[in-house]
Amino acid sequence: MTEEIRQGLEVWLLNQSAGTLGLEGGGLHFQYNAQWLKQPGAIPLSQSLPLQVEVFTDQACRPFFAGLLPEGQLRQRLAQQCQISRGNDFGLLAAIGGDCAGAVSLAVGDRAAEPAAVEWLEPDQLIALLDELPQRPMLAQRDGLRLSLAGAQDKLPVVFDGGRIGLPRGAAASTHILKPAIAAVEGSVINEAFCMALGQGIGLQVAVAEIFTAGERQVLLVHRYDRSRYDHSRGDGEPWLRVHQEDFCQALGVPPELKYQNEGGPDLQACFGLLRRATRPSAPQVIRLLDAVAFNALIGNHDAHAKNFSLFYSKKTPIFAPLYDLLCTAVYPTLTAKMAMKIGSKYPFNEVQARHWDRFAEAAGLSQAQTRKRVARMAERLPSAARCLAAQDPYRDDALVRRIVDLIEQRCALTLGLFNAY
Repeated sequence: MTEEIRQGLEVWLLNQSAGTLGLEGGGLHFQYNAQWLKQPGAIPLSQSLPLQVEVFTDQACRPFFAGLLPEGQLRQRLAQQCQISRGNDFGLLAAIGGDCAGAVSLAVGDRAAEPAAVEWLEPDQLIALLDELPQRPMLAQRDGLRLSLAGAQDKLPVVFDGGRIGLPRGAAASTHILKPAIAAVEGSVINEAFCMALGQGIGLQVAVAEIFTAGERQVLLVHRYDRSRYDHSRGDGEPWLRVHQEDFCQALGVPPELKYQNEGGPDLQACFGLLRRATRPSAPQVIRLLDAVAFNALIGNHDAHAKNFSLFYSKKTPIFAPLYDLLCTAVYPTLTAKMAMKIGSKYPFNEVQARHWDRFAEAAGLSQAQTRKRVARMAERLPSAARCLAAQDPYRDDALVRRIVDLIEQRCALTLGLFNAY
């Protein structure tokens, strides 16, 4: 570890130096810069890291910074590639924390001295990188690339100009997330593309995603909602700007390894409470989260944990971010039948009764009658929307999509039957 890194990592937010992340006695510590605190309209890195002069200890700041890194076996492979201990958040951030979720970038030395550039890839180069990705997560240690995303699935931040895919270098911001097929999950690309498009089709705010063909394989290309085009009328700048966001675990101060409710992670009550505290006015954001809960339950997305919901800081106050990582996991018999967060007191969807929706509503501070009405309306609309979408390219005649549509129809009918019985 160089002397430069020993002194700390400079934490940039919205293209300005916001503070310093340090390491002492094996623990992280973070402190905002005085200049950042003095500027009008300064925002915090996180709801869990409010603006203050005092230093944040490891317990306070680790959930946010560890939440920028890959998880699970992906983190293990990344650590091996970088020859860094798996538990060394600081070392991993020094290695790959140049382009992260939101408007955060961690720099070793002077980030302003890093020129922004894009390494455009030829089709055969892209295919080679996809082959390399399982052994080299985030392409770590490849010619100085420093790219990071949370999650346990292979993925890669890239730049996409409508035709070409490239790798962001230096201070350049990625614009899209490239998600290859998950080896152990049949048809994950078309599954996620279908679920994302279905969410959009019924009026939910969902990250834009498309299927991209690389050679003989398909990958999912997701437009980053935490990036926006630069308005060059304001002066010179990069083509894309980072916009800040944080997931619910980061905002609640929960480390990523505890993201599931059954591990002690956030439940739906905590998620709704966060939106009420952080957003103004909160009512529209609360309704959007309610719709997301209903949608995930009815499409069989059992992996909707707290890191799959985020706050988005594009306005004066944060809002509930567009949905992402929408995948029908219930269609796979080998994956868990338990939802990531309970509805009422139940994890398995097939055990959820009308009274459990009522308990969920009460705990979340929602009207029971209005919750039932909103969930029922979602259940009434989803089957026809799913059938209509499944009849279009590229989903037409796909066996997995047909199974997903059948599952959605069954879940919606079950839910409506529960409500109609009262």
